Parts: sequence; structure tokens; C-alpha cells
Amino acid sequence: MNKRKIKYSGIFILLLQFFVFPQAQAGKDFYKQSDWKQMDVILKKVESPKIPNKDFVITDFGAQANATTDSRPAIMQAIAAAVKAGGGRVIIPAGTWLSNGPIHLQSFINLHISEGATLLFGAAAKDYLPVVFTRWEGTEIYGYSPLIYANNVTDVAITGQGIIDGNSKSEFLTWAKQQAPDIAALRKMGFDGVALEKRQFGEGHYLRPPLIQIVNATRVLLQDYTATNSPFWVNHLVYTDHAQMRRVKVDSMFSNNDGIDVDSGRWVVVEDNHFKTGDDSIVIKSGRDYDGRKIGRPSENVVVRNNILDGEDGIGLGSEMSGGIKNVYFTDNTYLKGTSVFRLKANLDRGGSVEHIRVRNTKIGEAKYLFWFDMSYVAGY
Repeated sequence: MNKRKIKYSGIFILLLQFFVFPQAQAGKDFYKQSDWKQMDVILKKVESPKIPNKDFVITDFGAQANATTDSRPAIMQAIAAAVKAGGGRVIIPAGTWLSNGPIHLQSFINLHISEGATLLFGAAAKDYLPVVFTRWEGTEIYGYSPLIYANNVTDVAITGQGIIDGNSKSEFLTWAKQQAPDIAALRKMGFDGVALEKRQFGEGHYLRPPLIQIVNATRVLLQDYTATNSPFWVNHLVYTDHAQMRRVKVDSMFSNNDGIDVDSGRWVVVEDNHFKTGDDSIVIKSGRDYDGRKIGRPSENVVVRNNILDGEDGIGLGSEMSGGIKNVYFTDNTYLKGTSVFRLKANLDRGGSVEHIRVRNTKIGEAKYLFWFDMSYVAGY
């Protein structure tokens, strides 16, 4: 028998009506026809990447399949050759391929991790310098490069049935206990409006990078791969429009291992994925504090459907949501076991407006809370 402990309170009932159910005067027909028809509009409007049908195999550029030889130079040469040719598919064949440092994607590139392939990232933090522009828990900085990274791109994909492995021995995984001073400094910078150029968190600092981060992008596809051993958030889409994530398996149980974070993204579909995570499975965000409000870019027009959720929380809104969240549809998802199925978390610094959120047809295994509205979220910082 399923055991579900649901926390009820006056504010819970009020917020549940506001965020989840349509207003009573709209009527049942409006709920079924008008609200959920908008989801169909989003699904039809989301655009797919347009990448030339050309293949660039990394072994043609000198890559060697073992866990000791650095294949990163060959991978980057393959990407450069594909870019020169107008784009294409950079193929990681079956085998184990070591990358001592990040892989930076460019426009019109599909990084294809073939079935039987493992893309293993090196353990040394120094290899992920120099710093790059990123957004760290809702605040813009220059920090260690995400392991797979793209900025200012169009038409980008990561596909294939292989494994992307952040490395269980990564130096980054030891930094969770050392990051508190850097987080405090960053929060103050974001709150005070310190110039972005002065927010440098490279050598001597301890803010962990995501496994995959794509920033300032249009038309992105994440499909079929397995992601494991992430240093921080697993899949992070920032300022990205027209993104699709499907049939991805996330199996990563370290600290702050959110499965996917949609961060100030628009026209996004997350479907048919399996998330086994050390934190939330699927999270919608939009920046935090003064920094997030100044940018003021919401996450909007998002569909999340047919996913298996196996994290601490299944679906999260926030905690960083200063840019706002609107028009998000959750349907036909399955939550296995954890703390809460649906969690909205924020506080007076991080919070913003949240509107038109719809949830239906969720299968639930075991949860302490069905809906958890946490309006004084602290998490230590």
C-alpha cells in the first residue's frame, strides 16, 4: 500500500488553489479545454536543432579508447573541423574516452555519445580553467568551466546511448564542505550589484561546476545519454529557448545533483526521462536576489511530461525564482519515493511571481508531502 503523508495548513490550501487549480469561476470546461490546450501550443511551437548530416569521428583526429590517454585534444579538433565544414555530428565511438578538461560545444554541433561509449572526465579541478561565464545558483559569475559547456550558440545537441561520467574521484566532489565562504561572497556581490567582471571564482575558490551547462542558446536537444557522477547540477539550461530533453537517464547521487534545471528558459519540453538524483529531479528557476530581478527573465512555456522522478523532491519551483515563472505544465509523471512530489521554495530575497502552473495525472509511490510550499527557504545561505 502506498503511504502518503500530506501536510495541510491554511496557506497550503490557499496556494494550492492559486497555483494548481484554475479559479472556480472559470469552470470545469475552461480547465480542461483552455488551460491544457495551451500546453499543446507549446509542444507544437518548440523548435528542434538543424544540424548538418555529416559525421566527424574522434578517432580520425587521434583519440584513443582508454581511461589514461587524454582524448580531449582530439575531441576539440573534431569539433573545430565540424564547425569549419558548417556543422555536423562529432562521434564518440564505443569504448572509454578520457577528457582532461571541459568540452566546449559550438553552433551546429551534435556531440554523439555512441552506445557502449563512456566519456570520462578527468579528476583534476585545475584542468577546468580558465574561468567561463556561468550562472551559479541564480547569480552570474566567472567560474570553473562546466564539463560540457556551450555559450552563445544555436542548434546544439548532445545525443547517443552512451555514458557521460563526471568521475567519482573528481576533486570537485570534495568542495561541498569548502564552498561556504565563496557562496557568502557571491550572495553579497549579487545582492549589492557588484560588476560581473569582478565576480571571479577561479583558482583558490570552491564553487563546483555542473556536468552540462548550455547558456544563451536557441534550439537545443539533449537525448538518450546517461549522466552520472556530476560535480553539481547535472543538466543546466540557462537563458535557453526552444530546448528539448528526452529519454535521458540521470543516475547521480552526490550533493546538489539536480537532474535538470531550467533556468530562465522559454519554450522547453522535458519528456520520457528517468531521474535518480541526490537532489531534486526537475527544477524550474529564474535567478535570485537583485541580480535575478535586474535581468528579469522568467522561465516560461515549459512542458514536463512522462518522466520518472526518483529524487529528494520530484518537481521543484525555485528556490531561485527572482525573474518569475509562468505557464508550466506537469502531466503524466511518476514519482517513486522521497520527501515531496511537488515543492515550491523561495524567500523574500530569491522569490518572484509564479503564475499559471498546472499539474495533473501524477502517479505517486511514497512521499512525506504531496505539495510542499516552503516560503522561508534558507538552505544555509
